[in-house]
Amino acid sequence: MKISGARIVVETLIEQGCDTIFGYPGGQVVDLFDELYRYRKQVKNILTADEQGAAHAADGYARATGKVGVVLATSGPGATNLVTGIATAYLDSVPMVAITGNVSNALIGRDSFQEVDITDITIPITKHNFIVKEVDKLAETLRLAFKLAKSGRPGPVLVDIPKDVQTAKCEYEREGVVLADVKAKASDEALMEAVKLIAEAKRPYIYCGGGVIAGEASDELIALADKIDAAIGCSLMGLSAVPDDNPRFLGMKGMHGRYASSLAEAEADLIITAGARFSNRAIGDKDKFAKTAKIIQIDIDDAEIRKTVSVYLGIQGDIKDAFARLTDMVEAKKLPEWSERIKVLKKEEKTVIRQEGELTPYEIIDTISELADDGTIITTDVGQHQMWVAQRYAFKKPRTMISSGGLGTMGFGMGAAIGAHMATGERIVLVTGDGSFGMNLNELATAVSNNVPLTVVVMNNGVLGMVRQWQTLFYKKHYSGTVLDRKTDFVKVAEAFGAKGRRAATAEEFETAFKYAFSQKGPVVIDCIIGRDEFVLPMLPPESSIDNIITEIKEEK
Repeated sequence: MKISGARIVVETLIEQGCDTIFGYPGGQVVDLFDELYRYRKQVKNILTADEQGAAHAADGYARATGKVGVVLATSGPGATNLVTGIATAYLDSVPMVAITGNVSNALIGRDSFQEVDITDITIPITKHNFIVKEVDKLAETLRLAFKLAKSGRPGPVLVDIPKDVQTAKCEYEREGVVLADVKAKASDEALMEAVKLIAEAKRPYIYCGGGVIAGEASDELIALADKIDAAIGCSLMGLSAVPDDNPRFLGMKGMHGRYASSLAEAEADLIITAGARFSNRAIGDKDKFAKTAKIIQIDIDDAEIRKTVSVYLGIQGDIKDAFARLTDMVEAKKLPEWSERIKVLKKEEKTVIRQEGELTPYEIIDTISELADDGTIITTDVGQHQMWVAQRYAFKKPRTMISSGGLGTMGFGMGAAIGAHMATGERIVLVTGDGSFGMNLNELATAVSNNVPLTVVVMNNGVLGMVRQWQTLFYKKHYSGTVLDRKTDFVKVAEAFGAKGRRAATAEEFETAFKYAFSQKGPVVIDCIIGRDEFVLPMLPPESSIDNIITEIKEEK
């Protein structure tokens, strides 16, 4: 039977296991929304406040589950509003399919109303993109998009569909869920070389990134670390791969990483890097990075190996498989001197953690960590609050930390929280700052409309804290553009959207407010008043090395 292109789209989404789609309607996708209405019992259609929020929601859905997130937008501004969300997913290797409408084929290239060349715009921020100009190519293109999004190193794929293709008809037959390509496996020769390096190592350190979570390799990583007596650190994206209470786990390393983790990496003689980019925030001055260590880099994406840092051994292949085979191949060993050194670094770390004030960021995070379940998903925006969460929150299970790492997208967290809830049905906590919250607080409307059990914790210091910290340290306290001093009342804002609002200025008030929020079925915003001179420490100055680590800021007299 012949059916319309719009119906083919929805049928194919259902075929590929899509149960939720995030988006916003417009003239060039009316037909698609009409079909979503017909199939509303099979696919939840979540109307967001704008397309950027929809993209972040699809992203959060994918990060929380590992499934492909799907977002839908109209042509022109609808499509361009997706760009930040697509780029966020691309930089963090998140599987997503973005579907956009476009003007009819005959109008393309004529500066038609709401026409934009979204495929050319998104070339640098997608794994691949398509414009489907023939209806009989539509189903196979969508299937390919899902396959590409979840194969190898995951990422976003965009499919642009002109309006006349949506209304045209052709034959359609439902097929099965497309499978991801079989993951490449590390060669025996490369793993044997790794075994030799591990046998020689006296101070091994495993550095894990988001690829460990995407590759579901947490158990294998821990097993290898236990067998070779290695310390474990991670990138921002690697948080939650290893339980915080694992004695080997030292936490995030890098510019705002934990003291023990960054120092242990600097002193290691072997660094096993898995599923992590050597970004500038993670390594600082690459010419001084890991001078005493040999580096093994394991990644599913061969293009990532040696892209930034020269490594002793690069291994392309599935991380889960590589770790499992390495664990079988290596000899078990104990390294008492290295273990003692790690204990010393952990002890020293406690002396460099200082925060002062009526309500401190660490008090906020400790309270959340204590009262929330181990499986509670924490989303963040970007800024000081993000780093405080990364340093302090006790993540226990994979996929419970959702944050924009590569692109650093302020305003990401609200949409991501909504998407994570829609994926899991679970209660979500968003930790944000007053600057980031202001970016996309319009998505409170979406959270309220869908009765999302969301607790929004706003660390409100009246400034753009991270940039202001840089201005304090490196720009002679020239606070240009970073002092907000807005009159916005976040409690009243919450109430205006139909949510509940609370304010906290002390640790006791925050605990009371958080317990209240967790007793509610819908969204609650907690406005937390913190000092504007709370800093994220320790800190490595940009493009610097561990030798320049800043552990305190001395006030001028």
